Amino acid sequence: MSETATYRVPGMTCEHCKAAVTEELSAVTGVDAVVVDLESKVVQVSGEPLDDVALRAAIAEAGYEAA
Repeated sequence: MSETATYRVPGMTCEHCKAAVTEELSAVTGVDAVVVDLESKVVQVSGEPLDDVALRAAIAEAGYEAA
């Protein structure tokens, strides 16, 4: 069964931000899908198993902070 993790990433403002976060999160082992909503500044990650530390590190690698 797939898990879903949701993060607020207030620093995202544009399509470049969305692409950077999506690219980094997609590279994390176990991630199947990444949905970024720029308007609400929310990122949803689906997959199995999901590692919160690795996902937060990927967001940081993209240059943002998960709230």
